[in-house]
Amino acid sequence: MNDFRIDDGDALSLIDLRAILDWLATPPADQAEDELAPLHTHLTALRDTRTAAHQRHQVLDLLYDRAHRTVGRLLPDLVGVALPLSRRVRHTVRGLQGVLLKVAEDYLATLDELDERLVKGLRRPPELTLWRAIDALATHQLISNYAASPYGADVWKLANRAYRIAVEAQCTDTHIRDVEDTIGDAYLRACLLACAQPASFTSREIGLVVDYIRRFASRATPLPQPQAAGAEGVFWIDLGRDAPPTAAGRRPPPDDAWCFACEQLAQLAEEQAEALDAGARVADLDLPAEAATPAGRGVLRRLAHHWGHPGKRRFPRRRQNYRAMLCVGLPALWQLFREQQAPAGEPTRWMVTNESPDGYAVMHVSGKTSRLAAGDVVALRTENIDDWQVCLVRWALSENPEHLELGLQILATRATPALLANPARGVEAGQQPVLLLPALPPLRPSETMIAPVGATLPPPQRMLLVIERDNLEIRQVQAPRMEERTASVEVVAIEADTAP
Repeated sequence: MNDFRIDDGDALSLIDLRAILDWLATPPADQAEDELAPLHTHLTALRDTRTAAHQRHQVLDLLYDRAHRTVGRLLPDLVGVALPLSRRVRHTVRGLQGVLLKVAEDYLATLDELDERLVKGLRRPPELTLWRAIDALATHQLISNYAASPYGADVWKLANRAYRIAVEAQCTDTHIRDVEDTIGDAYLRACLLACAQPASFTSREIGLVVDYIRRFASRATPLPQPQAAGAEGVFWIDLGRDAPPTAAGRRPPPDDAWCFACEQLAQLAEEQAEALDAGARVADLDLPAEAATPAGRGVLRRLAHHWGHPGKRRFPRRRQNYRAMLCVGLPALWQLFREQQAPAGEPTRWMVTNESPDGYAVMHVSGKTSRLAAGDVVALRTENIDDWQVCLVRWALSENPEHLELGLQILATRATPALLANPARGVEAGQQPVLLLPALPPLRPSETMIAPVGATLPPPQRMLLVIERDNLEIRQVQAPRMEERTASVEVVAIEADTAP
């Protein structure tokens, strides 16, 4: 930075540039959040300067480096945040995203100006500029996923534009200096994360998904031409629109769409989950340590489903506007169905915004929601139905601290509370509260159990269920099939074990 030279130009512009350079020469603030406001200020001032384009580009590089380090300090704090976000965390999220969006916009704005100076030898290769723009936008999107908030306006439009420029310049596969990947790599990773339906994962699970994509994104392959509608594991994106990728099975791609196939990536995730279930080590599969946990294996299976079989919506949704109450978490639901009344202070009030035969979209109205996350089990009672319906939280979105929306899938309209004991794990494992859901042929041919994640055992191991009805009932069961596993619960099919 000491070698940076300011060319002669507008006096006010020179003052602004010197102020930016003086700030960049200072050490980073002790609190990373304190870096955001100066970054905003100096990026705005840089836009207003009337100096040469190549000079603004050099200063933008310095601001990008400072912003990149600031993001690296703050991003880990977003892992594990509760919904809805606190005002402080939301302020940090918006500050980070604002800085990243300005950086990307300015890189793309100066790119054309630099092209005009090619004859004077002042133009540098465009791939680094494009990579940094896409990297800033991909990080902007990642922060949205950590915060369970919708993508900002024009974020995908800018990312798609940057990638389209790289395609036209034939530099998508050019390796960037001091960077391990290419423009195509960075853009494909952002697309894969969007295809994984990030709103259906908790912020901690998003970290595992990002790590998995970094390791195995090369298994997803760009396609030379758009694929026909209905193709499994194929996604497309319109590089001229402000929209993330769309599954070809849900909507046919236009003729000029950019397509990529995730079938091999989905198959790999499924095979790795099966290998872990069979006792394989994560090191042998090149997986992070978190993948070995029951919840981690659940993430792999959900990734395999989202990338390989995104499918179509089974039922149309109808807009609604009526009230409902929500009881959150397996312990609260166990008490609810055991005592036939909601625990004191537990239920929260919601507004049903749309519904279909298999679920609801609801918006929070009042009550504490600090424990809510995608993958939680909840019970819903609407003003139209007296019974509590057992549901799984499929996705969660929060635009601001006062706003939280959930997508709920109905699992059953009644449940039986029980206690689960695993003799194979000894007395110290204790008894865990679970819910038994009745069979629902043909959709669910066998009885199902909702248990805490990691509580059930695969066949041939046996489990004991203690059910208090009119009399005490003890059942010996096996779990032949895992229906689903989230960060909070696992849903397993159970059947009687009649072996002596």
